[in-house]
Amino acid sequence: MLKRQIEDNIRKQLKHFPCVVILGPRQVGKTTLSKSLMPKAKYFDLERSSTNALFTKNAESLLEAHSDDCVLIDEIQRMPTIFPLLRSLIDEKRKPARFILTGSASPEILKGASESLAGRAIYFNLNPLGIMEMPDSITVQQHWLKGGFPTPALLKNAKARYHWMDSFITTYIERDLPFLFDMKFSTITMRKLWTMMAHVNGSILNAESLGRSLDITGTTLKKYLDYLEAAFIIKKLPPFYVNIGKRLVKSPKLYINDSGILHFLLNIHTEKELYSHPAAGNSWESYIISQIQYAKNSRIDMHYYRTQAGTECDLILTNGHEVKACIEIKLSKSPDITRGFYQSIEDLKCKNNFIIGSQTADYTLKNNIKLVDISTFIKKYLPKIK
Repeated sequence: MLKRQIEDNIRKQLKHFPCVVILGPRQVGKTTLSKSLMPKAKYFDLERSSTNALFTKNAESLLEAHSDDCVLIDEIQRMPTIFPLLRSLIDEKRKPARFILTGSASPEILKGASESLAGRAIYFNLNPLGIMEMPDSITVQQHWLKGGFPTPALLKNAKARYHWMDSFITTYIERDLPFLFDMKFSTITMRKLWTMMAHVNGSILNAESLGRSLDITGTTLKKYLDYLEAAFIIKKLPPFYVNIGKRLVKSPKLYINDSGILHFLLNIHTEKELYSHPAAGNSWESYIISQIQYAKNSRIDMHYYRTQAGTECDLILTNGHEVKACIEIKLSKSPDITRGFYQSIEDLKCKNNFIIGSQTADYTLKNNIKLVDISTFIKKYLPKIK
């Protein structure tokens, strides 16, 4: 089992909170991590029909019988009606590490979760494996190609990786999304949407245009994207538009979180195919943003910056309205500092400015702009951005 970065923090919080909730996409390792944290926990998997039926019939008696144990309930979104019961049981006997819950949707979408467990639970997001969690034998380029889901990331056989990805996406479309969000849609339309998202990955979202391509309304398209974001499949990167006297773009950028899923949808299966693909630059940008998202402090927010005149910065890290870092992302081995990046720095009055390239680097360019690789940025510079 690979060491996950959030593991130590979860162990610490298990000593204080009666309920720990671990959220993340399917197949990311939530169950494996949870069982390693509390090996003696009583385990219930709500995806099993027998367990689900048992909970439906008599959840209260079942959980009360294990009031002295840590109870691990997997895929809690399968039974949202259980949250009020968990609240009641916690209030009756409040002790640390009474429950560990895992789920495949954000708490804002899990009906009743955030309200029922307020003050009783602490939430953690388990992302796909970040570059700092990978074995030393796997390079950044290999990680970028395969993505961070543990099974395909560690598979050496490209055909096996292809079949895993195909099954993963099919299961999400045909089973998980309809159940998670009680949504009805054409599976053909949803499969097309995933493919189209891959081709506009890293672009500013035009919901009306994308909706027309799928023969659905822009409103319906936005709803689908909200569900996919709540299921941790995509990220809508918001623009930074505090009033600074500029005409700014105010639509989000759309990114597929995992580069392995992105490359499968683009039919890219080797490093050679990746580097020669027209989408390589946007894919690299998406990969870097996801790695920073996985590793950053929770108080730090992520945005992009773009004016109507074309001045643009790929990624801005902020704390509230304060800009903490401006980041340009380049696949080039010897990236240039663009006029747009200089102008962004001037507009935003930012002192911590970086270009993250594709080669190992850590040195200062003109105007105190640092050229670094992603591993160096995460280890050396990101912890200082608060």
